[in-house]
Amino acid sequence: QFFHGKISRRILWFSSNYLIFLFTKLLIFQRFQWVQGKGFLLDQQRVLEKNKQNGTSPQDVPTDKPLKLRLNVVTVLVKPFVMIRRGNVGEPEHQGNDRFEGYCIDLLKLLAKNISGFEYSIFLSEGNKYGARQADGSWDGMLGYLLNETADIAVAPLTITQERERAVDFSKPFMTTVHEEALFRDFNNDKEAGKTRIQHLFVSLTIFLVSSFSPYEQRVQFNRGEFSVSNEFSMYNSLWFTLAAFMQQGTDILPKALSGRIASSAWWFFTLIIVSSYTANLAAFLTLEKMTPPIESVEDLANQNKIRYGVVKGGSTAAFFEDSTVPLYKKMWDFMFDEHNKFLKDQVSESVFVDTYAEGIDRVRTSKGKYAFLLEETTNNYEGGRKPCNTMKVGQNLNTLGYGIATKIGNPLRHEGSINLAILYLQEKGELKRLENKWWYDRGQCDQGISDSGASSSLNLSKVAGIFYILMCGMVLSMCTALVEFVVRKRKENGEKEKAKNTASLDAELTKCKTPFRDQ
Repeated sequence: QFFHGKISRRILWFSSNYLIFLFTKLLIFQRFQWVQGKGFLLDQQRVLEKNKQNGTSPQDVPTDKPLKLRLNVVTVLVKPFVMIRRGNVGEPEHQGNDRFEGYCIDLLKLLAKNISGFEYSIFLSEGNKYGARQADGSWDGMLGYLLNETADIAVAPLTITQERERAVDFSKPFMTTVHEEALFRDFNNDKEAGKTRIQHLFVSLTIFLVSSFSPYEQRVQFNRGEFSVSNEFSMYNSLWFTLAAFMQQGTDILPKALSGRIASSAWWFFTLIIVSSYTANLAAFLTLEKMTPPIESVEDLANQNKIRYGVVKGGSTAAFFEDSTVPLYKKMWDFMFDEHNKFLKDQVSESVFVDTYAEGIDRVRTSKGKYAFLLEETTNNYEGGRKPCNTMKVGQNLNTLGYGIATKIGNPLRHEGSINLAILYLQEKGELKRLENKWWYDRGQCDQGISDSGASSSLNLSKVAGIFYILMCGMVLSMCTALVEFVVRKRKENGEKEKAKNTASLDAELTKCKTPFRDQ
């Protein structure tokens, strides 16, 4: 099998020269060259007829050396398969292949190590398109680049389908996945409860400080004939007081100073709103949960019309629903197609079809549960593990599919099996699994358990964020009041001391004046 032959012709249809390359397993060798008037040459040395017969070669003929093969690789930006590399501030911009990072980029590097002479240049598909068949029979996207020979191979999460297989060649799947459904879920983890715990500690500390600082909070006690000054609001009692107030219970101690009462009032108001809001929202949540059946499967999604759902336009998921003979999937496709036609006709709402995965995921997160996105498991798992951690998987897997490396039909890289052998080798060595763990799970930003569709929802405190500001203002006002109380008390004490001093001086003068008069 020959990999490449360059033929040039002159007048009278005589061949001028042939440059022939032979592709063998994973190596590409320059075997021989035909030159007009000289015959076959091996590395510019004439191959003698006797050497052809006995299978030997002249001593001065160099051995075969692998030929460097520069390939144009087309891809699309899909997290975490291919992403633009973000450099640190002040560093120069990355150039060439270093501009990209991701699973497919690491896969290309491994292929280059295992296929001799494999070099490549990466470029992006215009419009980030995978490849869809047009009305005139042509293809756009990455498949179009392959067919018009602008690109040699396509390395991306490109699904192997029957229609695409008729147009291009695919390698063995380097990853298998399934179609899934992603929904928005406004769940909240322990961070929301942590806000209340932090406020509890902050208010307790504030009450302790203002009670210790304010002179009006000091209590005079008489014990065994001695007077002592104490403050009942120790740190322990302050924590107990605020906890009892939050649980709507009373205590046997109450603040006396105005500053302490301001802090306590702000905390009481805060707990009143929080407990009331929680009770009201809990009742509404339980009632709504009974009235509205949850979306737990594709059947539930297909049998309702309040939540719209869609796919990537022209992608493999859209082709799956469009070509499916299963009544449920045909029903879902008819719904999506009708919704898209309404969009084209009225232009009053967004189409259920999106151009990219990023657009679909963003639609899910901003729709507040009014839009579901049907996509592959790999992308769903990645986005479900990224902040703000508010998407979840719903229902069972729809079908199984695989991602493969695409080449033009007849390309020796695929035909001779070099890519297939390299992929199987990487799979057997566990390299593909290592890459999957690296880009999906090792870099996750969310608790994997909270994206489960069976997880219970919690109430969001962000809607009552104003009460947190009121509480903070109350604490600040309490501290300022305690400072004023301290200053006023000190000035009052200083005035009393000055008055007592003046009174003592006056008494002393009067005593001096009275003494001579009595002696007479």
